[in-house]
Amino acid sequence: MNEDDEEILRYDRMVENALRGVVREAVEEVMAEGLLGDHHFYITFMTDYPGVNIPDYLKDRYPGEMTIVLQFQFYDLDVDDEKMQVTLSFNNVPEKLVIPLAAITIFADPSVNFALQFQPMGDDVEPDLDPDGHDDPTGSDDDNDKADNKSGEVVSLDKFRKK
Repeated sequence: MNEDDEEILRYDRMVENALRGVVREAVEEVMAEGLLGDHHFYITFMTDYPGVNIPDYLKDRYPGEMTIVLQFQFYDLDVDDEKMQVTLSFNNVPEKLVIPLAAITIFADPSVNFALQFQPMGDDVEPDLDPDGHDDPTGSDDDNDKADNKSGEVVSLDKFRKK
C-alpha cells in the first residue's frame, strides 16, 4: 500500500467486506433452515488463495479457480467470519473443503437470478476471472444440475448511485 492509499478511506474494501457478509448470512440461513424451495448456490473460489484447504487432486484438476454447487448432496456445512467449510462427494468420495470467504470470487443463487462477483481481498492476488468459461464440478452425481441455464445478475453499485 502506498502513502496515498493510507490517507483515503477504502470504501471499495468496505463494500467487498459487506457483500461477503451476504454470503456468510446466506450460508448461515442454510445451516439453520436447509435449502428451501429451488434455492441453490454456485460458489467460485480461488484454489490457490491462502487458507484454502482442498484435496491435492482437486487443486491439480482446478488450478487457480473452482466452482462448487450446494444443492442436493452436501454435508457438515459451517461458516464463520473468516471461512466456510463443507463436505461434498467427488466420484462418491466425501471430501471436506475449507474456503476462506476472501477466496470467493463469485456467489450465485440462480433460482432467484442473484449473483455477486468479488474482487480479490489480498493486495497481491490478481485472479484471471472468466465466469462463463470455468469448469463446474457440482459435488453431486446428478448431471441435470447443469441443465439449468438461468444466468444470475452481477450486482453493480453503479446502478444505485444518484446521477
